[in-house]
Amino acid sequence: MTSEQFAFCATFTLGLLGVTLHRYHLLSALLCLEGMMLSLFIAFSILTLQLNSTNASASPMILLAFSACEASAGLALLVATSRTHGTDHLQSLNLLQC
Repeated sequence: MTSEQFAFCATFTLGLLGVTLHRYHLLSALLCLEGMMLSLFIAFSILTLQLNSTNASASPMILLAFSACEASAGLALLVATSRTHGTDHLQSLNLLQC
């Protein structure tokens, strides 16, 4: 395993660890998810540069587009949750309540 691969695996693992351990606020969970998506984007970009393949050159951009959609949906959910519940604490949310 090269040092680049180790760095990308470590950043993804740290983002995953942050999602599992910091489940108190919705904003911190969204930031950890964005860190994971950023590490995947950089890994895909480096992989396509190393392969010198034009077939796989669109995959990092598609991943970046999905990441932007995920971020906008997460922020919309954060705003809606803050307006209805007054806080972004994940423990105050009840999924069974209409």
